[in-house]
Amino acid sequence: MKRLYPDVTCYRNGFIEVGNGHALYYEQSGNPDGIPVLFIHGGPGAGLPSNYKCFFDSNKYHIIGYEQRGCGRSKPLADIANNDTWLNVDDIETLREHLGINKFLLFGGSWGSTLALVYALQHPSRVSGLILRGVFLARQEDREWFLSPHGCAAQLFPEYYQKFVKGVPSPVTANSVCDYYTKMVRSTNELQRHGALKRWYQWEERLSRLTLPPGIGDCTTNYPMHLVTCLATLECHFLSNKCFLEENYILENIQKISHIPGTIIHGRYDMICKTEAAEALHKQWPQSQLQIIPDAGHSTSEPSIGYALCRATRDMSRFLQECSS
Repeated sequence: MKRLYPDVTCYRNGFIEVGNGHALYYEQSGNPDGIPVLFIHGGPGAGLPSNYKCFFDSNKYHIIGYEQRGCGRSKPLADIANNDTWLNVDDIETLREHLGINKFLLFGGSWGSTLALVYALQHPSRVSGLILRGVFLARQEDREWFLSPHGCAAQLFPEYYQKFVKGVPSPVTANSVCDYYTKMVRSTNELQRHGALKRWYQWEERLSRLTLPPGIGDCTTNYPMHLVTCLATLECHFLSNKCFLEENYILENIQKISHIPGTIIHGRYDMICKTEAAEALHKQWPQSQLQIIPDAGHSTSEPSIGYALCRATRDMSRFLQECSS
């Protein structure tokens, strides 16, 4: 399969109140009688990508997309109050109940893989399977990989890292980076605040793909400021708080979903999420399959990642249909 599925328009959308002043945007597409699949976006803060439905055969899947607390069209935008991992897990369960779905397939990438795994650990009876891309296990070593001067990202992209940590007090560590940006994104000085938001976004964008279009690594003019604000603010908030998870929480509890089928797709040269994390997850999850994509990094915009995800949804639909027949 060397193409994505055709995009489709949603047939129903709306908002659901989840408490604490938060209202989540969601939409439904594809076949209402098909296999329910929930698309869990990354970030935190990225919102739904425009082409997320292209990874699914709309004849076979009931495609559900939503935007997490503070993200995209959900309200209020970029709000960190009452916004943590466990409340986001509760939101998925609230959405499932609201839509009257018994079980759904979880499809999550990067932070979306973290949230999918934590939800599955909490509600294994509500999950038919998982398709995960760019696994992030939220361990200290995963945060170090992305933020520390000794992490692989900083070692391979030192010139971009220096721009990213400009102004961070010495000694520069993953924790001091988070502390600095937490202060900056809350600054009342708009120039300081916007500068910090853009530098955070630029750092992640430069790491996301093997090859970027010209200029993207140096500017954010091609991206709306609300997206830059949302992603930088929420990522900094969650990483500063160790993603609100105990150290190694996912792997230490993985036996709870040992019976659930899963596909793990990870780019060999992923600079945001460690390939080792995908391997470690696969080794402890008996029903998982691991595909390391040799010519890709982190982003679904890389062709080999997109094609692998389409194959995974095709194969999973066949497997789930066989199991139900």
